[in-house]
Amino acid sequence: MHPTGFFRMDFSQGSLFGYIEDLHELAIIERPVRRSLKTPEEIERLTVDEELNDIERAVYLLSSGQDIQGTSVVANLPVLIRQNPTDTLRRVVPKVREVLHVAGVEMQLTAAYSFLTILQEESVPVHSYCLSFLQVILQNLEHRDTGVSNAWLDTLLAVIDVLPKETIRHEILNPLVSKAQLSQTLQSRLNSCKILGKVANKFEAHIVKRDIFPLVESLCQDVEYEVRSCMCRQLEFIAQGIGTELTKSAILPELIELARDEGNSVRLAAFETLVNLLVMFDHDDRSQIVLPLVKSFCEKSFKADESVLTSLSLHLGKLCHGLQGLFTQEQQIWFLEFYKKLCRLGLHQENGHNDNQIQNIELEKKYCAVRKHCAYNFPAMVVFVGAKNFHIELYATFFCLCHDPDEPIRCTMALGFCEVCKLLGSNVYLIHKELVALLQDDSLEVVDSLLNYLPETLELMTSGGDNSGLDNKLVIVPDLVPALTLAEQRVANSLKWRSHEKLLQKFSCLPHIISSDQIYYRFLHRMFAIILNNNVLPVQKAASRTLCIFLRYNRKQEQRHEIIQKLVEQLGQGKSYWNRQRFLDTCEYIMEFFSKSFFCKYFYMSVLELTSDPVANVRMKVCYMLPKLKSTLKLPADKHLLQQLELCVRKLLCQEKDKDVLAVVKRTVLELDRMEMSMDTFQKRFFEKDLLDQEKEREEHLLLEMEQIEKEKQQSEARSSNEKNYEKKRRDSKTGSALPKNLPTVISGSSSGTQTVIRESKKSKLIRSQSFSSHAIHPKHSTMEKSINKSNSVIGVGKNVLLPFVEDSLKARTSSASSSVAFSGSATPSSRSVGGTVDQKSNGSKDAQSRKLSLKNRKSKS
Repeated sequence: MHPTGFFRMDFSQGSLFGYIEDLHELAIIERPVRRSLKTPEEIERLTVDEELNDIERAVYLLSSGQDIQGTSVVANLPVLIRQNPTDTLRRVVPKVREVLHVAGVEMQLTAAYSFLTILQEESVPVHSYCLSFLQVILQNLEHRDTGVSNAWLDTLLAVIDVLPKETIRHEILNPLVSKAQLSQTLQSRLNSCKILGKVANKFEAHIVKRDIFPLVESLCQDVEYEVRSCMCRQLEFIAQGIGTELTKSAILPELIELARDEGNSVRLAAFETLVNLLVMFDHDDRSQIVLPLVKSFCEKSFKADESVLTSLSLHLGKLCHGLQGLFTQEQQIWFLEFYKKLCRLGLHQENGHNDNQIQNIELEKKYCAVRKHCAYNFPAMVVFVGAKNFHIELYATFFCLCHDPDEPIRCTMALGFCEVCKLLGSNVYLIHKELVALLQDDSLEVVDSLLNYLPETLELMTSGGDNSGLDNKLVIVPDLVPALTLAEQRVANSLKWRSHEKLLQKFSCLPHIISSDQIYYRFLHRMFAIILNNNVLPVQKAASRTLCIFLRYNRKQEQRHEIIQKLVEQLGQGKSYWNRQRFLDTCEYIMEFFSKSFFCKYFYMSVLELTSDPVANVRMKVCYMLPKLKSTLKLPADKHLLQQLELCVRKLLCQEKDKDVLAVVKRTVLELDRMEMSMDTFQKRFFEKDLLDQEKEREEHLLLEMEQIEKEKQQSEARSSNEKNYEKKRRDSKTGSALPKNLPTVISGSSSGTQTVIRESKKSKLIRSQSFSSHAIHPKHSTMEKSINKSNSVIGVGKNVLLPFVEDSLKARTSSASSSVAFSGSATPSSRSVGGTVDQKSNGSKDAQSRKLSLKNRKSKS
């Protein structure tokens, strides 16, 4: 449209004024932009000759450049020293010293950081550093800006660590005598306190007592409470430098006096220093001086000085631990009650306040911080009262902290929950309800905090110490499983996918905790759903890895076959290419956790089929996996699988049209050619890998044997129950009197003999399983395998199922120790044949039937 038509239309609609206002706004926006542009004169001043080298350019900018250019040179000083240390120290550093006299705050802070960087990088020798930089640092300590002064002080404290004693004495300690006087500024005296605390560790004790301690005493009695507080906090470092004897004679009297100071911050500093120095005081000093002093401080703080309660609550656990064994019964009760009051601070009517009266938000935050520190110190208080007294003395407080209305307190309790479980030992069952409550907490932050040590916590909770593990498991697991499933659902529905990923990773510990049936029905199908439906790749991979671990320790062959079938059909042959890629991820985990024979039997060909996938990304992912596939083969048994692999590679080289996939195939072919194949027999270069694979294969066969034991146990129980029912019916029947008198004896004898044969068979197989569990897993096993070794059985869930057989296995172990050692050193087929011999000896007339069963089992296992 013509511009005139545009104006005519706007005018007819009465919007011309609006258009003019828009132009006016644009002009206002453009003005600052035009003002920000440099004028020719400014550009001329900022222009530097390009022919100058780095040193010359730095000197020029420091001499006649702008402030921003000088600051840039100072920031680049460490680089200049690394490149050309001699010329930089000779020409650039003197210019930096001149500029810093009149420099602004930004350049001062930059210089302090650059000097510290040069020291840390050790770009120049210590002697050269002292000559070039030390005086600059000392001169700028007195800067009027507090931030700049503190920055230079931090640099000086770092420099003191590397300075020789004589340099410290002449350049720092001697001028410090005048800097610490009352006539100096407050900032100067505060800096002197921190410097004294640092240099005390550089000299012998007698020099510290003669030259340094007079200054310390003077600053401890300064008229400003900030100086007294600062010097009090440095007494800890001075005490570490002068030793125990001088600490008792010189430091302790100063601390006692400062603990009675009129300033709140000074008393708090004295309290914290006393707590940190408890290990340096002897028994008498701690019981007669420190303990009464600390108790008095706690009483006064709680009654009159709420501002120090935050720090007091933070150090209370360390205090009670340091004074352990010195408390009388009355004192111990007092400190325990004091801790309980702090745990309830701000929740009930404490210290003259209640919920309705507290209006100050800052005070509420302070009370929340106090309770959070109490939650942090709770494990120390469990040590203080002892695990036996936990239920009476601390359980109510533990319950309140776990259900505190403020989220940070509950998060802190969740972080320390595992430590409390360790301390309680066999009494851990007392807090299983709180574990369930934290898992079901409304805040996902609390659940996430609990996840950090969830495997250890669940292991401790379900084992329950040495005495009552079975009872605890029966009580806790029914509550624990729903809580875990609910926590996973709530985290999955949130947007916090990292927490969901962490939770799924921690679920890999469940084979140690609950039975494989519970995992199968409550968790395993959920893992499938996450892999198929979740949209976050790390979450899908975590679910895939955990599912493989569940499969690794599943005890029922039907369930294992169902899982494998679902993996192949729903993932490997899925309609979505995304699912097929997740199948390849799952196969990588299976290669990690399972034996080579297991992978080749169930998954090898399914992976190779994906080399013909219609999606290029899937084919590329398979090509990257080809070396791993070849490493799972053993010659000559897997010769046909190797031929299939070579056929697929040739097909890819000839028919692949995608250039990226073809490039990956060509690189992979070179790697495949360099690979050496492992043989069925042990080879020296593959010994460790073959040994690990054989161990995995033994464990897989052992799972099959344990499944057979379970079936035999169920059959024997069913047979014995049928015989008992038959015996009862026979006795109750009216025709029982017509039978021969010795018939009941014959029937009972035959049933007892059958039970004895079955029990002996179970014993032999249990001994075999124990011999497998005695093998140490190689250090190069995966993280999951290492964690499995912490249990007594080589199979994760075997603990739960083998509990009814514990007595029999223990009796059999003493009589069959030598045979179990022989089983542990033999291969799986040989151990299976020995087990068959034992069965033949025990079964008597059932030789033919047992041989048939063993042949069937051997075929199915192979």
